[in-house]
Amino acid sequence: MSSRRTVLACVAAACAALSLTAAPAAAKDVVKIAFVGPLTGGVSNVGLGGRNSADLAVRLRNADPKAKYTYELVTQDDECKPNVGVQVATKVAADRNIIAGVTHYCSAVAMATTAVYHRFGMPAVVWGAVLPDVTYANDFKEIHRVNGTMINQNDVAAKFMTGLGYKKWAVIHDTTDYGKGHNKYFSEYLKKYGGTIVGTFGVTADQQDFTTELTRIRELKPDVIYFGGLTPLGVRIRTQMEKLGIKAQLQGTSGIKSDAYITGAGKELAEGSLSFIEGAPWEKLPGGLFFTGKYSQQNYGEPAEAYGPFAFAAANLIMDAIEKAGPDRKKVMEVLNKTRDADTIVGKVTFDDHRQNIVPLITKYVVENGAWVVWEDSSYSKGKRKLAGL
Repeated sequence: MSSRRTVLACVAAACAALSLTAAPAAAKDVVKIAFVGPLTGGVSNVGLGGRNSADLAVRLRNADPKAKYTYELVTQDDECKPNVGVQVATKVAADRNIIAGVTHYCSAVAMATTAVYHRFGMPAVVWGAVLPDVTYANDFKEIHRVNGTMINQNDVAAKFMTGLGYKKWAVIHDTTDYGKGHNKYFSEYLKKYGGTIVGTFGVTADQQDFTTELTRIRELKPDVIYFGGLTPLGVRIRTQMEKLGIKAQLQGTSGIKSDAYITGAGKELAEGSLSFIEGAPWEKLPGGLFFTGKYSQQNYGEPAEAYGPFAFAAANLIMDAIEKAGPDRKKVMEVLNKTRDADTIVGKVTFDDHRQNIVPLITKYVVENGAWVVWEDSSYSKGKRKLAGL
């Protein structure tokens, strides 16, 4: 009996030892954050690039052994439609397991949803919408924005274009808050810098035919057509300009800074188109090179597009705040509100008293040989090629 007890005791001890050695490391708590953007529709290319970029931030954080939590990205499609945006924002914000969100590319959607995030007390970091009122119209402490606004964008654009020697503009803008905002600020700054607007034309966001507007513009003979709107309309306008024989320079906003614009218009017609976007040229920043390298390794089906780096930065700011304060909405909001000189792939991020990132620089882009190129690096800047009308 004693020997049998000894054997059993040894077996029990061995099992106990085996269970200890085989025990996995304690699992980390899972924390959910949201991504909301246009995953379908005319600007889905930008939304998908933003989603992939936020996803990349989450993947890299989860691979970091020092991270306190495991992060899960919950994605929602706002379709670039305000009514849909309110629905999905309500769905996300009402889920208390979601601590914060990387939210919205389209300005009209971002404007429609600010009150939703405020009502539910969910921190949101906007990654693409440029209408100033998103952050400045209300004092909602839940709403932050990493990219700049159309104010900075149009100031630089008007000064740059008049500096090139252009005199007369025709303005086409969509009649959403986004397009009307661009018209307002560009018109103000163009007057300041000595340019003249010979005609202004509002068009609907889903308009297909611009024959009426462009025929009138052809009669007005502007040097430049300024377009305040998004890629799908930009492609149609540029294509129809060619059909009507209009040789004016096309000047767009950040809304056409996408690979889809070049693909849609075609390499030849897109050539020389201009766009202006907030922030330093992230392609040249050390963090930007890191981002592009890691992004390519994931084999995403879509490019990051112009605002992907902002979505990546927004997701990281949120996760940094959660790591510091824990998965608590109010505490995370308080940490985000105190953001000063945070290092990101789009440069330093500092939120002002309305949680708007103070962006000191606007980057100018021109299409050259089928790609968006930083103006200063282009053949146009060096005088080897000329924009229309110069």
